[in-house]
Amino acid sequence: MFEGHDTTASGISWLFYCMSLHPEHQQRCREEIQGILGDRDTIEWEDLGKMTYTTMCIKESLRLFPPVPGVSRELSKPVTFPDGRSLPKSLVLLRSHQTLTRWSLLLPQVFDPLRFSPEKSAQRHSHAFLPFSAGSRNCIGQQFAMNELKVALALTLQRFELYPDPSKLPIMIPQIVLRSSNGIHLHLKKVI
Repeated sequence: MFEGHDTTASGISWLFYCMSLHPEHQQRCREEIQGILGDRDTIEWEDLGKMTYTTMCIKESLRLFPPVPGVSRELSKPVTFPDGRSLPKSLVLLRSHQTLTRWSLLLPQVFDPLRFSPEKSAQRHSHAFLPFSAGSRNCIGQQFAMNELKVALALTLQRFELYPDPSKLPIMIPQIVLRSSNGIHLHLKKVI
């Protein structure tokens, strides 16, 4: 069982990094957020569901930089595949969340939030995107974490433009929680 602060901190850090690398998506999120909030500087519960493009950007960031980069499972019974190969009971399997799936094979390292448009999401298997795991072992804090990511991004983009620090690019270290061995360094510029 994980504590949500490590995974959420990782998700927010990598999300900000993605936004800094892609100013066109950052600006589109900012415009969406400004359109929803208007002159308000606080976010209401109803606002979260209106952040459709922002949500797509969050999901794309989670696809590229999943806070928990892999999960393991122990087989409770043997599994036989259609080609006759089989796996024995009690075998421990490790699945990397960064494994390429059919829907992300086209330019997998490209930041493309439209992968998560409603049309494309409807065509995808529910277990093709697993940043919070799935099934009986999915993260019980999934909705809370998504809301935290939306609020953190919205309040930040409302006030700042994010830029990467090219002299200190992050070095991913996939441990239990995805981190950067040298931190994630960004430059902020106040939005006028």
